[in-house]
Formats: sequence, structure tokens, C-alpha cells
Amino acid sequence: MRVVFMGSPGFAVPSLEYLVASGYELAAVYTQPDRTGRRGRRLTASPVKQAASALGLGVVQPKSLKVPEAVRQLADFKPDVIVVAAFGQLLPKAILELPRLGCLNVHPSLLPEFRGAAPVAAAILVGDEFTGVTIMLLDEGMDSGPILARGQIPIADSDTTASLGEKLAIVGAGLLGEVLVGWARGELKPRPQDEAKASYCQPIAKDEGEIDWKLSALEIWRRVRAFYPWPGSYSRWRGKTLKIIEAMPLTAPAKAKVGEVVALDSGGFGIGSGDGILNILKVQLEGKQVLSAADFLRGQRDFIGAVLPSS
Repeated sequence: MRVVFMGSPGFAVPSLEYLVASGYELAAVYTQPDRTGRRGRRLTASPVKQAASALGLGVVQPKSLKVPEAVRQLADFKPDVIVVAAFGQLLPKAILELPRLGCLNVHPSLLPEFRGAAPVAAAILVGDEFTGVTIMLLDEGMDSGPILARGQIPIADSDTTASLGEKLAIVGAGLLGEVLVGWARGELKPRPQDEAKASYCQPIAKDEGEIDWKLSALEIWRRVRAFYPWPGSYSRWRGKTLKIIEAMPLTAPAKAKVGEVVALDSGGFGIGSGDGILNILKVQLEGKQVLSAADFLRGQRDFIGAVLPSS
């Protein structure tokens, strides 16, 4: 079976590696063009390009798939199936109709819930207990094609977008393997999505990471997890960015002003929210390394009593 693979972030890498390890013929790997890194002007290759290069696979990086030249180039690869995992571009009808087995998408949510660009973070933000991966046939819509299979996993209290995304990537690769075999044999029947249950999630903006301490401790805790590693959850202190790396709502009743830093019996500190105190476990002051709350206080003894601004 000739496969063209399309993906960009780390989530897609296990699926690519599975295809190679399972002996599929990789006609080409498509990924997004190299982009300027967040910390400078140096161009950075996507995780999929890095993985494909290490595996000795040919990489194609089109700016758009909607131009005739891109369609012709893809047709020349003569794929039996196109596998997509967080590629970053919608496929036009001309490409969707190319492979005889269609275009399969590995999507990190239990569709039709959380169609769109940030489904892993979205599941954490709303407090879902479970999420999963869906393998579907792509159509011209946004993650709206018929479903071939779904796999579900629990969301742990300690999960961030980074850790949960890694788990879902492994689940997705295994599920993709099962689907490719069954789909090629004609053993799977696509199931239309229930549009009445569909929800969408937008890309996360950088400024969403700034904490509004008027929110509940539960909401802030979810945002800390959902926005790790990017854009991060942060506040301001003495003109510098203070990132909240890890936190947990206090279960015991406690009072503090919104944004007020208070000492805790653990030796660390908490910050007042709209309905209680958020126990801060790890922080990172701009230009410094990540520290436990207790270690941070040892170097910033006047931090207790400060009132952090709300976004």
C-alpha cells in the first residue's frame, strides 16, 4: 500500500513512525514549511520533518495545496491512501479524490466534540474526564467527515496539553494501524457524525495565557494545565513575567484577596482567586529557571503579601 503522510507537530510523529515500522511504502511525507522559532529568527523544521529526515524519507513542504501544481505533484506520487495527522491545512476536493482508499485523519478528540485546532487543550479547559482519538475519512469540512474508529482514555489531574497530547499520539498510532488494515479489507463502515453534538475549538492566542485572578481556582488550574507548554499561564510581578508552571486548587477553606500572595503551611505559597486560593507548586520568573514554590520564596522573601494584577 502506497501512503502519503501529512503532519506537522509532535502529535503526528508516532503515526509516521508506525507506518514505517509496519512496512508501508511511504511515497512522500508532507509537512508545513519551516517557520521562525519563538525565541529568534532562526527557521525551525517541524517535528514531522525532523522525524522523516531521520528515517530517510522524502519531505514536501508546500505553502498551499490549493494550487494546480501542488495537486499534480501529489498525484504523481500515486498514493493508495493519504494519512493526515495535524497537518495544518485543509485538503481541497481535488486531493481528497486522488487516493482510492481516500484520506484518513487522526484527530485528537472524540468527534464530533472539539473539531478544530486545539482539541487537547479544549478537553482540559472544560474539565472533561475522558478524551480520545478519532480516525475519520476527510471531507471538505473542518473535521466533519464520517468516523471509522474512536479510542478513549481518561484525563488525569496531572495532565497538561503536553502530556495528554503525547498519550493521544500513541493511542492514535495504534488505532491508525487497526483502521488501515480493516479499511483496506473493506471491513469498516464509515459512520456519519452527529452534527447536533458538534463543537469547535479555535486556535489558542498568546495573550490567553495571562491569568485573570478573578476566575475561580478551578478555572485557573485548568488553564495552567491546558496552556502548558504554550502559551503558558503567567502573571506580572515587578515588571517581569511570572509563569505558573504547576498548581492545584486548595481543598481546605482559605481566604485571600484576588491576586494576593499568601504563605502556606507547606512552605510554599498560594494566590487568591475569585473563590479561594490556588496552591502554586512550581513557578518561573522571567530570565530564571523553574523553581518549586518554596525555593522561589527563599530568593524572593518579599513576595508574600504582593497582589498580582488580573488580566
